[in-house]
Amino acid sequence: MAINLQKGQRIDIGLSKISVGLGWNPNEGTGSDFDLDASAFMIDQDRLIPAEEYFIFYGNTDSPDGALHHTGDDPTGGNSDGGDDEAINVDLSKVDARITEILFVVTIHEAIARRQNYGQVRDSYIRIIDDLSGQEIAKYELGEDFSIETGVEFGRLYKKNNQWKFEASGIGYREDLAFFLSKYFKGQIIK
Repeated sequence: MAINLQKGQRIDIGLSKISVGLGWNPNEGTGSDFDLDASAFMIDQDRLIPAEEYFIFYGNTDSPDGALHHTGDDPTGGNSDGGDDEAINVDLSKVDARITEILFVVTIHEAIARRQNYGQVRDSYIRIIDDLSGQEIAKYELGEDFSIETGVEFGRLYKKNNQWKFEASGIGYREDLAFFLSKYFKGQIIK
Protein backbone atom coordinates (compact mmCIF):
# COMPACT_ATOMS: atom_id res chain seq x y z
CA MET A 1 0.00 0.00 0.00
CA ALA A 2 1.33 3.45 -0.96
CA ILE A 3 2.27 6.05 1.62
CA ASN A 4 0.50 9.42 1.34
CA LEU A 5 3.29 11.83 2.16
CA GLN A 6 3.00 15.14 3.99
CA LYS A 7 5.25 18.13 3.35
CA GLY A 8 8.71 17.42 4.79
CA GLN A 9 8.04 13.71 5.29
CA ARG A 10 10.87 11.35 4.33
CA ILE A 11 10.92 7.73 3.31
CA ASP A 12 13.62 5.16 2.48
CA ILE A 13 13.44 4.13 -1.16
CA GLY A 14 15.07 0.69 -0.91
CA LEU A 15 14.86 0.17 -4.69
CA SER A 16 17.13 1.00 -7.59
CA LYS A 17 14.68 1.36 -10.50
CA ILE A 18 11.83 3.78 -9.91
CA SER A 19 9.78 6.30 -11.83
CA VAL A 20 8.84 9.71 -10.52
CA GLY A 21 5.47 10.55 -12.03
CA LEU A 22 3.85 13.98 -12.08
CA GLY A 23 0.23 14.70 -12.79
CA TRP A 24 -2.12 17.66 -12.88
CA ASN A 25 -5.40 18.94 -14.25
CA PRO A 26 -6.03 22.60 -15.09
CA ASN A 27 -9.18 24.09 -13.60
CA GLU A 28 -11.92 24.60 -16.16
CA GLY A 29 -12.38 27.99 -17.82
CA THR A 30 -8.90 29.39 -17.18
CA GLY A 31 -8.12 30.26 -20.82
CA SER A 32 -4.82 29.00 -22.24
CA ASP A 33 -3.69 25.42 -21.81
CA PHE A 34 -1.50 24.78 -18.80
CA ASP A 35 1.93 23.48 -19.71
CA LEU A 36 3.54 22.20 -16.54
CA ASP A 37 7.11 21.07 -17.05
CA ALA A 38 8.83 18.46 -14.90
CA SER A 39 12.58 18.84 -14.45
CA ALA A 40 15.25 17.09 -12.42
CA PHE A 41 18.41 18.70 -11.11
CA MET A 42 21.21 16.25 -10.33
CA ILE A 43 23.14 18.05 -7.59
CA ASP A 44 26.58 17.43 -6.10
CA GLN A 45 27.85 17.99 -2.54
CA ASP A 46 28.27 21.72 -3.26
CA ARG A 47 24.52 21.87 -4.09
CA LEU A 48 25.29 22.58 -7.75
CA ILE A 49 24.72 20.80 -11.05
CA PRO A 50 28.22 19.58 -12.02
CA ALA A 51 27.59 20.00 -15.77
CA GLU A 52 24.74 21.14 -18.02
CA GLU A 53 23.92 17.55 -18.98
CA TYR A 54 22.84 16.81 -15.39
CA PHE A 55 19.80 19.06 -15.79
CA ILE A 56 17.05 16.75 -17.09
CA PHE A 57 13.97 18.19 -18.79
CA TYR A 58 12.00 17.80 -22.04
CA GLY A 59 14.93 19.34 -23.99
CA ASN A 60 17.57 17.04 -22.42
CA THR A 61 15.84 13.76 -21.72
CA ASP A 62 18.81 11.63 -20.62
CA SER A 63 21.53 12.15 -18.02
CA PRO A 64 25.09 11.32 -19.15
CA ASP A 65 25.37 8.51 -16.59
CA GLY A 66 22.19 6.85 -17.93
CA ALA A 67 20.49 7.15 -14.54
CA LEU A 68 17.64 9.51 -15.51
CA HIS A 69 15.29 9.54 -18.51
CA HIS A 70 12.51 12.11 -19.03
CA THR A 71 9.62 10.54 -20.94
CA GLY A 72 8.73 13.76 -22.80
CA ASP A 73 6.76 16.97 -22.61
CA ASP A 74 3.00 17.13 -22.06
CA PRO A 75 2.01 20.66 -23.11
CA THR A 76 -1.60 20.41 -21.87
CA GLY A 77 -1.81 17.96 -18.96
CA GLY A 78 -3.91 15.76 -21.22
CA ASN A 79 -1.47 12.91 -21.90
CA SER A 80 -3.22 10.76 -19.36
CA ASP A 81 -6.68 10.13 -18.06
CA GLY A 82 -6.11 10.35 -14.31
CA GLY A 83 -2.51 9.10 -14.52
CA ASP A 84 0.93 10.66 -14.86
CA ASP A 85 1.27 13.44 -17.40
CA GLU A 86 5.06 13.47 -17.31
CA ALA A 87 7.50 11.02 -15.74
CA ILE A 88 11.20 10.70 -15.08
CA ASN A 89 12.60 7.18 -14.94
CA VAL A 90 15.40 6.76 -12.41
CA ASP A 91 17.97 3.99 -12.04
CA LEU A 92 19.69 4.78 -8.75
CA SER A 93 22.37 2.13 -9.38
CA LYS A 94 23.69 4.23 -12.30
CA VAL A 95 23.79 7.67 -10.64
CA ASP A 96 27.20 9.34 -10.99
CA ALA A 97 29.14 9.11 -7.70
CA ARG A 98 29.36 12.93 -7.54
CA ILE A 99 25.58 13.27 -7.32
CA THR A 100 24.18 13.42 -3.78
CA GLU A 101 20.69 14.74 -4.52
CA ILE A 102 18.14 14.73 -7.32
CA LEU A 103 15.67 17.59 -7.03
CA PHE A 104 12.33 17.42 -8.86
CA VAL A 105 10.84 20.76 -9.88
CA VAL A 106 7.67 21.60 -11.79
CA THR A 107 7.22 24.98 -13.42
CA ILE A 108 4.40 26.48 -15.48
CA HIS A 109 5.65 27.31 -18.98
CA GLU A 110 5.10 31.00 -19.82
CA ALA A 111 3.22 31.49 -16.53
CA ILE A 112 3.75 35.28 -16.43
CA ALA A 113 2.69 35.88 -20.04
CA ARG A 114 -0.35 33.61 -19.67
CA ARG A 115 -1.17 34.92 -16.15
CA GLN A 116 -1.20 31.41 -14.74
CA ASN A 117 -0.35 30.02 -11.32
CA TYR A 118 -0.83 26.86 -9.27
CA GLY A 119 -4.09 28.21 -7.85
CA GLN A 120 -5.54 27.40 -11.27
CA VAL A 121 -4.31 23.80 -11.22
CA ARG A 122 -6.02 20.93 -9.45
CA ASP A 123 -5.11 17.35 -8.63
CA SER A 124 -1.36 17.98 -8.89
CA TYR A 125 0.89 15.33 -7.37
CA ILE A 126 4.25 13.61 -7.47
CA ARG A 127 4.49 9.89 -6.94
CA ILE A 128 7.14 7.20 -6.84
CA ILE A 129 6.54 3.93 -8.63
CA ASP A 130 8.53 0.71 -8.34
CA ASP A 131 9.46 0.00 -11.98
CA LEU A 132 9.70 -3.76 -11.43
CA SER A 133 6.26 -4.27 -9.89
CA GLY A 134 4.47 -1.18 -11.22
CA GLN A 135 3.26 -0.48 -7.67
CA GLU A 136 2.97 3.05 -6.31
CA ILE A 137 5.27 3.43 -3.30
CA ALA A 138 4.48 6.96 -2.19
CA LYS A 139 2.43 9.94 -3.32
CA TYR A 140 2.52 13.60 -2.40
CA GLU A 141 -0.51 15.68 -3.34
CA LEU A 142 -0.10 19.43 -3.54
CA GLY A 143 -3.71 20.48 -3.10
CA GLU A 144 -4.41 24.22 -3.10
CA ASP A 145 -1.30 25.19 -1.10
CA PHE A 146 0.32 27.23 -3.86
CA SER A 147 -2.31 29.67 -5.09
CA ILE A 148 0.08 32.35 -6.41
CA GLU A 149 3.21 30.30 -7.17
CA THR A 150 4.46 29.41 -10.66
CA GLY A 151 7.20 26.96 -9.70
CA VAL A 152 7.32 24.23 -7.07
CA GLU A 153 10.08 22.04 -5.68
CA PHE A 154 7.95 18.90 -5.39
CA GLY A 155 10.44 16.55 -3.82
CA ARG A 156 13.98 15.26 -3.76
CA LEU A 157 15.89 12.04 -3.70
CA TYR A 158 18.98 12.34 -1.54
CA LYS A 159 21.76 10.03 -0.46
CA LYS A 160 22.40 9.54 3.24
CA ASN A 161 24.74 6.83 4.55
CA ASN A 162 24.86 5.35 1.02
CA GLN A 163 21.07 4.89 1.01
CA TRP A 164 18.65 6.82 -1.19
CA LYS A 165 15.73 8.50 0.56
CA PHE A 166 12.89 10.69 -0.70
CA GLU A 167 11.59 13.87 0.90
CA ALA A 168 8.34 15.59 -0.10
CA SER A 169 9.50 19.20 -0.31
CA GLY A 170 6.45 21.22 -1.33
CA ILE A 171 8.25 24.57 -1.58
CA GLY A 172 6.60 27.12 -3.84
CA TYR A 173 8.12 30.04 -5.72
CA ARG A 174 6.83 32.86 -7.89
CA GLU A 175 9.59 32.10 -10.37
CA ASP A 176 10.24 30.34 -13.66
CA LEU A 177 12.71 27.65 -14.65
CA ALA A 178 15.53 30.21 -15.14
CA PHE A 179 15.39 30.91 -11.38
CA PHE A 180 16.09 27.27 -10.53
CA LEU A 181 18.87 27.10 -13.12
CA SER A 182 20.57 30.17 -11.66
CA LYS A 183 20.24 28.68 -8.17
CA TYR A 184 21.79 25.29 -8.98
CA PHE A 185 23.90 25.86 -12.09
CA LYS A 186 26.82 28.24 -11.91
CA GLY A 187 27.88 27.96 -15.54
CA GLN A 188 26.23 29.56 -18.54
CA ILE A 189 22.44 29.58 -18.18
CA ILE A 190 20.81 26.89 -20.30
CA LYS A 191 18.07 28.14 -22.62
